[in-house]
Amino acid sequence: MCNRITPIGPRASRPQHAGWYSRGYLPHLDAPDLIQHVIFRLADSLPARVREEIAKVSMADRIQAVDALLDQGYGRRDLEIPEIAELVQRALLQFDGERYSLIAWCVMPNHVHTLIETRMGHRLDRVVHSWKSFTAKQANRWLNRDGAFWAPEYFDRYMRDDTHFAATRAYIERNPVKAGLCQEVSDWHFSSAWLV
Repeated sequence: MCNRITPIGPRASRPQHAGWYSRGYLPHLDAPDLIQHVIFRLADSLPARVREEIAKVSMADRIQAVDALLDQGYGRRDLEIPEIAELVQRALLQFDGERYSLIAWCVMPNHVHTLIETRMGHRLDRVVHSWKSFTAKQANRWLNRDGAFWAPEYFDRYMRDDTHFAATRAYIERNPVKAGLCQEVSDWHFSSAWLV
């Protein structure tokens, strides 16, 4: 069952926000003015055997396991190519302040972290789809290949309180240091920490 949030008044013609829903094995929450940590990854970043093992553990353990595995850098690591990372970063920034407020982000070699607040009329799934659709086409063209660039599913978690928000923002910006890709958060060019 899915709760629907229906806009009232002049916004009624805009797309409805979905509330709680599922697009696969992960539950998602979509509501305006909700701050969420969103992670999306390259199509080959988690091999099938790894996904099968992860599916056997609880959701809380699954989140930590996926996070640790993504930081190990499985797959093609197309996002470590500066031109591709820059393409993704520009796509994230494109509608900042219009469709969403982009609070923090980090483009890792095989996945992307964002912390966003969606705006009324701009559903989370459509925001993520626009990022992935545009960047997949452009990256595949640059790489001279076709096929799936991003995994179909994405992960999102809403911020419960100020402590959760602060910890998540720090985690996103420290992810390259944690993964051993750089020494300081300001060293990673494809991150909100670098642009500050």
